[in-house]
Amino acid sequence: MSDVEEAITRAHHEEWARVVAALTRRFGDLDIAEEAAAEAFATAVERWPADGVPPNPGAWLTTTANRKAIDRIRRENKRDDKHKEAQMVYDGVPPEPLGAIDDDRLRLIFTCCHPALAMETRVALTLRMVGGLTVPEIARAFLVRETALERRITRAKAKIKAARIPYRVPSAEDLPTRVSGVLAVLYLVFNEGYLATGPDTDPLRPDLTAEAIRLTRLIRALLPDDGEVAGLLALMLLTEARRTARVSAGGELVTLVEQDRGAWDAALIAEGHRLVRERLAAAAAGVAPGRYQILAAINAVHTSARDTRDTDWSQVLALYDQLVRVDPSPIIALNRAIAVAELDGPQVALAAVDRLQDKLAGYHAYHATRADLLRRLGQSQQSRAAYDKAIELAGNTAETAYLTRRRDQLR
Repeated sequence: MSDVEEAITRAHHEEWARVVAALTRRFGDLDIAEEAAAEAFATAVERWPADGVPPNPGAWLTTTANRKAIDRIRRENKRDDKHKEAQMVYDGVPPEPLGAIDDDRLRLIFTCCHPALAMETRVALTLRMVGGLTVPEIARAFLVRETALERRITRAKAKIKAARIPYRVPSAEDLPTRVSGVLAVLYLVFNEGYLATGPDTDPLRPDLTAEAIRLTRLIRALLPDDGEVAGLLALMLLTEARRTARVSAGGELVTLVEQDRGAWDAALIAEGHRLVRERLAAAAAGVAPGRYQILAAINAVHTSARDTRDTDWSQVLALYDQLVRVDPSPIIALNRAIAVAELDGPQVALAAVDRLQDKLAGYHAYHATRADLLRRLGQSQQSRAAYDKAIELAGNTAETAYLTRRRDQLR
């Protein structure tokens, strides 16, 4: 990758949300903001290799995007209030107050996570508009077809226009009603960085995990008493602590059992454990933990064991039993089965996994889990078939390399 290509990639990551946020505030139309930003970046791809990277790439992109937005409004002959508002870009009118959130990306996430939209819809829309994830990446996160996801986002934009939902900066009073959607967005952005779902990207994307952690820290500062915010931050930190041990030098995924625990980030683990203990104290005082808090507690058990053989699987299973009551999703049930295998054996776990076939047939981790359980039961032929299916559905090269090696080790 050339220096100019690196500059464009870095600018896209750092400036996309800021440009979209500025244009959304200015024009009040998310479609115009997104398309103008996309055109500005396309122009950068054309011009920067010849003209050089500008001294202030962000300012260049914002100015170019503003002009693209104005051009689009003029082309559509919209000489109404939007046209007047567009003209104000050059009239020196100060921007509206920032409100409670002094961060462009986080502000736009809270703005998009409007409670008038269904939770899944607002999360999908925000991931696309602000999180920087592609439609295929979001579709894989929701385990739905790309066409269905595109329709969901289109309907969300249409509802916003029809209902005249304002794209205004949320006030401090708005934050509690929107925070659950914001946390869902950040969790999915983090997951995409933790293990990318696409085959054409690096298996690990530390830029996404770092940004998700940064924004979650900001939310914790805004809502210090929200247990789920603290839980999500703890979950991210305990997961991020293992990043450098998760892919081998040869580019193969390294599972939790095989990881070098000495390579884990002790500072992140210590911070994550402190947050978990804080939430456990709140639970002891009668405050029921939510999904992220329980997931963080499960990760705390894993990261407390010096060796995988020291893992307290009974505690892990008890936490999953608690989590299933809060979030009875098939993926949680699949992860619970892994703990069941350690306590009750692979045969019991396999029966639990097989009951999930109708819901998870298109999910590679379902087939990978079945393959491992069948391998442990000595059913090599069935295990091989399950590995083949997992490899077919796997999202990135690191997972594919790991699954292929495990399959090829079968007799």
